[in-house]
Amino acid sequence: MNRLPNFMVIGAMKSATTTLHAQLARQPGIFMTTPKEPNFFSDDDVYARGIGWYRELFAGAGDAALRGESSTHYTKLPTYPRTLERISKHLIHPKLIYVMRHPVDRLVSHYVHEWSEGRIAVPIDEAAELHPELVDYGRYAMQLRPYLEAFGPGSVLPVFFDRLRVTPQAELARVCAFLGYRGEPRWHEEVARENASSERLKKSRMRDKIVKPPLLRALRRQLVPKAVRARVQGLWRMKERPELSAERRAWLEQRFDADLAELGGWLGIELSCESFVAVTTERPLAWSAAAPRPATERPIA
Repeated sequence: MNRLPNFMVIGAMKSATTTLHAQLARQPGIFMTTPKEPNFFSDDDVYARGIGWYRELFAGAGDAALRGESSTHYTKLPTYPRTLERISKHLIHPKLIYVMRHPVDRLVSHYVHEWSEGRIAVPIDEAAELHPELVDYGRYAMQLRPYLEAFGPGSVLPVFFDRLRVTPQAELARVCAFLGYRGEPRWHEEVARENASSERLKKSRMRDKIVKPPLLRALRRQLVPKAVRARVQGLWRMKERPELSAERRAWLEQRFDADLAELGGWLGIELSCESFVAVTTERPLAWSAAAPRPATERPIA
């Protein structure tokens, strides 16, 4: 019988979860699903496929002691309100990893992603107000509280994007220690980060029908100069990373700072948009006695 996962990377979206997933998949004795994001517990249409479908994703795990997946939809409240209920129904004491990035930087990257998917077409300042999910998915305390109250701080590892970027080997070792990995984890530099927003093209069915067929692709490379191909490709590419106006950034920071102050209290530090990168890069952070926990769990002494 295929076994279910004993850990999951639950977010946050656009915070290097793809990189972490790929690095974990390269460690002997750790199995990570393909696709990376099954979104089984969050998306109604996927959950409707049944637990048997989900179990089959781990059919190739063999005797791997650690089996995981990485679905950022699991921390996308209020979009997917039944995620935790479903996880609690099917998994027993899962280990959960949550990666956090400066919330404004995450929002910008999220905006680029949505633009490339064709779901957002307005400028970023306007999008930040019209699309509340851009803000909500970066309200880390709000997203984490239900998991801490359900499973306890000992089951949720806080990881930070910038520390993972600066000290990748040490952070990978910390993640693996949290999972109970008995090997010697190794960070693989050759595993490139995927899905870089600045490199994404806006989706276009018409373009894909023209450029994806192998025969047409070969003819294009033979007959069309590279410079011309690059100019045509640029019609679908976001030419510059969007920048928030000073007024909109201040508006966002005010909203994020309230959430970060709560998160910082749980970690025993002072945290704000201004201090986020410096504080989260300096050292590994762990939950303090102030972190939410199940009602029946005794506080940390």
